[in-house]
Formats: sequence, structure tokens, C-alpha cells
Amino acid sequence: MSEAQVLGDAIGAGLTARAFEPNAGEGSDGHTHESACLNCSTPLIGSHCHNCGQTAHVHRTLGAFFHDLLHGVFHFEGKIWRTLPMLIFRPGRLTREYIDGRRASYVSPLALFLFSVFVMFAVIQQTSGELNLGKDEQVQINVGLSKGANEVEKSLKASRAKLAEVEAKGGDTDDLETQIAQQERALAAMHRLGGEKLSSTGFSVLDNVIDETKANPKLALYKMQSHAYKYSWALVPLSVPFLWLLFPFSRRFHLYDHTVFVTYSLSFMTLLFAASMVAGAVGAQPLAGLLALVPPIHMYKQLRGAYGVSRPGALLRTGALLVFAMTALMIYLISIAAEAGAG
Repeated sequence: MSEAQVLGDAIGAGLTARAFEPNAGEGSDGHTHESACLNCSTPLIGSHCHNCGQTAHVHRTLGAFFHDLLHGVFHFEGKIWRTLPMLIFRPGRLTREYIDGRRASYVSPLALFLFSVFVMFAVIQQTSGELNLGKDEQVQINVGLSKGANEVEKSLKASRAKLAEVEAKGGDTDDLETQIAQQERALAAMHRLGGEKLSSTGFSVLDNVIDETKANPKLALYKMQSHAYKYSWALVPLSVPFLWLLFPFSRRFHLYDHTVFVTYSLSFMTLLFAASMVAGAVGAQPLAGLLALVPPIHMYKQLRGAYGVSRPGALLRTGALLVFAMTALMIYLISIAAEAGAG
């Protein structure tokens, strides 16, 4: 069911509920009318409790429930259309205003980041196609080849050990040598079909990831996408220390400032990646190539506006930030690959 259908059903349900319960509740408007807060019992002054912040009048109708649902959707939508232009064209000002407390008009960094990640992975699934593991015969073949090769390797090792034992006793080795030759040919054929094991990197976890990816690339990609979506939030704490290195021991800027900067920046880069994938999917590869030039420009503008640094200072920090961003991304991808391999 599409988002439009879900929204339409919600609207219809709300209207139906109001038709069945037009005057439900203690007041004719479907609200309660209290003199004290229902949450903390503080005497009410105005439309909200000044102690805990809860709304003074609480809805108790089904129609009001769907009204709240739609209000939440459109309230977020109203904020998103004010936030996105700022994020794209004036990211430094958006970051600085949020840090300084002018937040009512904007989507929070974390909410925007989660929304951006959802959009990106939705685009990935729509443009690259969703992997159906239950019907993908190639995945099953690759899994079988990988398991079969492991079994043949074990048998080959046992046969070679037996051959050495028989030779030490001076026995007849013709049958064993024929068996070993057959096992070696079978193993070579499996490696050609399923992919040979790569040379060791020295890290057992990484070796396992490489072997699994080579033997079964589609399954490995599916698992990595799943883990990347689940742990996308980890990019924020991974990136903040690198940004701190641009302003070490600064008394003006603190970790909170850097966290807001990083989260808004990651939101933009995530949406930019989604836009690039859409451009590539519709055959607009030149546009996708141009979008690859945007990140350094955006970083420069955000640094200038958020931290108030000079042009030369912003340029130097942008170069360093590009290196830091790639480093954080590589750490994240390797961690995700290791997690997927372990899973």
C-alpha cells in the first residue's frame, strides 16, 4: 500500500470517527476541561502546564486521535520544508541557529538524520531491487559451492595425511594418489565457479568477510545493507571526534556544537547520495557526477556559517574534514562488514 493510500485511509478514519462521535468527551469540542494538569496536578494557567509542559486539554475521542496523527504528519512536513532549503543553501546558519536555541521552525538534527536514512535506504531498494533470498537460485548455488568446497578441503587434508602415513610404512599409495588427484580437481572446479579464497590479510574477521563476499556476493550485500541501516546512527559518534580535531581545546565550541554540525551534515550527505542514485537510475549520469562535487562546497559553507571562521581557515578545515569524513566512513564500513560477516 502506498503512502498516499495510508494517508487517505487515516483521513477517512478520522472523518468517520468524528461522524460517529461528534460530541464525545466531557466537552462539546471533544476535549476535557481541567483546572489542574492531569499529568502532575499543577494548577493550570494557559493552554499548557507550566510545570511539565503537557497540554491542558486532553483529547478523549477517536476522531481527535486521528486529528493528532495528521497534525503530527503535517507539522513535521511544515518544518521539513523550512529546514531543507536551509540545510541545502545555508547549512552553517541552520547549524548555528539550532545550537543557539532558535529551534521552533526547524526539524531537529536527529529527527532529520533518521528521516534521511529512511529515504536513502528506500531509494536503494527501489533503484537496485530488493533481494529475495527465498527465490534467488544463484544465492543457493553459491552457498552450496562454498560449503562443498570446505568439505572437499577437509577430505583432501585427511587424504594427504593418510598418504604420508602409508608412505612412511612403505605401503601401496596408488589408490590414495588417484583419490587425492580427484579431490584436487573437484576443489579447483568449485573455486572457479564460486570464487577462490583470497590471500590472507592477517585479520581473521576481515578474511572471513572477504571469503564470504567472494563466495556469495549477493548474500553479503544484503547482510551489509541490513546492518548499515540498523547501525546508521553510529556514524554520528564516529565522526564527532574527528570534527573536534579541527578546533582542539576550543573554549568557544564544545562537543554539543560538533554533534549538531555532524548530524546535520550527515543528513545532507545521505539525501545527496539518495539523489545521486535516483539520477543514475533515470539515466542522468552527468547530473550524478556533478552531485559528487557538492560535498566539499557544502562542508565549506557549513564550517563558515556555523563556526564563523575565515575563508582561508574554512578552506584548510574543509580539506582536513574531507579526509576525516572518508576515514570515519571507512571505519564504519569495515565495522559493518565485520558485523555482517559475524552474523
